[in-house]
Amino acid sequence: MKILIVDDHLLIRKGVRLLLERIPYITEVYEADSGTAAMMLAQKYIPDVILLDLSMPGGLDGFTTARNIQATVPSAKIIVLTMHDEEAYIKKALQHNIAGYLLKNSEGNELADAIETVSRGERYYRTPLSAEQLEKLKGNNEHSVLTPREREVLRLVALGYSNIQIGEQLSISTKTVERHKSNMMNKLALKEPHELIQYGIKNDYLSLS
Repeated sequence: MKILIVDDHLLIRKGVRLLLERIPYITEVYEADSGTAAMMLAQKYIPDVILLDLSMPGGLDGFTTARNIQATVPSAKIIVLTMHDEEAYIKKALQHNIAGYLLKNSEGNELADAIETVSRGERYYRTPLSAEQLEKLKGNNEHSVLTPREREVLRLVALGYSNIQIGEQLSISTKTVERHKSNMMNKLALKEPHELIQYGIKNDYLSLS
């Protein structure tokens, strides 16, 4: 597994590297001291996981760096490694579909857990927020990133409508329905079509009108 550490502080990078070198399945570790350098190294080495600081003076901030890397190296899983425990930062990380959020005062074993978890395609957030608060924040964010039309499509998907039936209901083409479903799956980090149905049912889209 290849890891990219992005932090403007040399001591932080070296400390994280020491922790990573204890994990047997990590074979390569790269370091970047800025968002610009991170983008270049990500495109060159295609890391599996990126450990990203949010506060980097000058140039690109952490969230802008994350967005650019997601566009160019979509396979890379990003874990924010930061001192910021405020809800605003956590919410913004969710809005950017960042896989993990870990505070710099976390234990070393938590870093390994985070890497393993996001590598499986799951989220790993260790924050002062309770699990209930985080789920509510996550749910509110996911609802907000969907357009009104996407929410209409999702309601019909949850009701079991076929693409043709959805198109007829909303007066749009089947191709447009498929595009909306694909966009929603990307936004919600879903991999299989049936997960979209489950998501709609679980999040009460059946009752939306």
